[in-house]
Amino acid sequence: MMRARLTYVPLEVAEQFEDFIIKRDEEILGAVKARTRDYSTLSLLKLLYQLRGNPMTFSELYSKSKIRMKKSFLNYLHLCVDYNFVRKEAVGSNMIYTITDKGHTMLNLFMQKNN
Repeated sequence: MMRARLTYVPLEVAEQFEDFIIKRDEEILGAVKARTRDYSTLSLLKLLYQLRGNPMTFSELYSKSKIRMKKSFLNYLHLCVDYNFVRKEAVGSNMIYTITDKGHTMLNLFMQKNN
């Protein structure tokens, strides 16, 4: 059995993946503090959802994902890269992250539930 976890979820992600949220708390800076289920899947979806529109730098993605612990963020980001959900590319001194077709497929599998 999975344990519920307290986390911050970007408002747009919370609305799109409502079934992951057990209980909403306060809203803070564009995110809702919430008790969630299936935390790992939700964390992957947070990353993929942010990248669905356009590529981002590491800092942009970290900030917008609302995964507050940098070590956790790095673990999920590396998982996304390892499974080819996200591609990273060095552009100048920045690393740019882009969602792949496989990442879109993964994200769409969860988004179709609400459509």
